[in-house]
Amino acid sequence: MYKVLLVDDENMLLDSLEIILSVNDMEITGKAHDGHEALDILKEKECDIALVDLNMKGMGGIELIGHMKRMYPGVRILVLTTFYDDKNITDAISSGADGYLLKDSGKDAILGAVNQLMTGVSVLDPKVMSRLTSLMTKNTDVDLFGEMTDREREIAALLAEGLTNGQIADKLYISEGTVKNYISSIYDKTGIHDRVKLVVALSGK
Repeated sequence: MYKVLLVDDENMLLDSLEIILSVNDMEITGKAHDGHEALDILKEKECDIALVDLNMKGMGGIELIGHMKRMYPGVRILVLTTFYDDKNITDAISSGADGYLLKDSGKDAILGAVNQLMTGVSVLDPKVMSRLTSLMTKNTDVDLFGEMTDREREIAALLAEGLTNGQIADKLYISEGTVKNYISSIYDKTGIHDRVKLVVALSGK
């Protein structure tokens, strides 16, 4: 049973999410209206994943994500918001968000995103993926595959499919440590040192 922290300044949404997640065998460890309340809850209670809005009075979502990643690195963070402009997307991902979903995605998408994130697979809303791909294409003319070895290209392709390091290791019959070494080399050769941004860039090729 996953322990979930909900962070949003809309009471109706908090209540709706609580119902949706609770009936699907998830435990709501707390409901916060801004980042300060969320951090206060985390001092007292553990959680596996936090669903975080971006635009809130007090401490907003971007700042909260940064604090959580430093203080509670094991907690997965799913942004759940109505905003998908370039700045919010890049700021959230740069701060450490593990996934980014829009509020109008529906309950099945939200439940699916929570389950995916808890297995180590990043989740990006299709609209967000489209914006990021456009942004990455605009900001780089580098042939991402140009300098990679055949094995690195193979691993890069699996990364683009959203596989975790463990899943890649199992698929290629190599150790997870070896996968990490290859990914480090891919980071160096592409100049992209963020997994989500790399996946987006690779998906756009």
